Amino acid sequence: MSEIANYVAHGAAQITPAIVDKVLRNVPMWKVEFAAINAPHFPHLVNQLEFLADAVEDAAEGAYKDLPYYALSAAVFALTYAHRKNDIIPDFLGTFGRADDSSVVRAVLILHEKAFATYAEKQGFDWEKITDKP
Repeated sequence: MSEIANYVAHGAAQITPAIVDKVLRNVPMWKVEFAAINAPHFPHLVNQLEFLADAVEDAAEGAYKDLPYYALSAAVFALTYAHRKNDIIPDFLGTFGRADDSSVVRAVLILHEKAFATYAEKQGFDWEKITDKP
């Protein structure tokens, strides 16, 4: 996990407010894209991506002002990473094409568990369902 955690931390450190704004404009389309993901080996990936998308929307639009920027930037990084088709493991590679996406998303949720658990509680999400082990 430490390699993925370092990768996520490095990626999140590159996120600027301009990137957050750009991602915010794309989130509605990305939610549709994420909902269509067929990854039976990673059954929680879609719910986790939708959760992170909701968190980004709420924080970036000012509906939820308590999400620390480091958690927001990590979520933006994870969404951007999952949206890309050609990443560490290209998505078209069948069974394991989403393994890297799932690892990045789970690393974000684990690294920023307290911030996202608080967000989930305040927004009425079931945190246990979001973080349930695949």
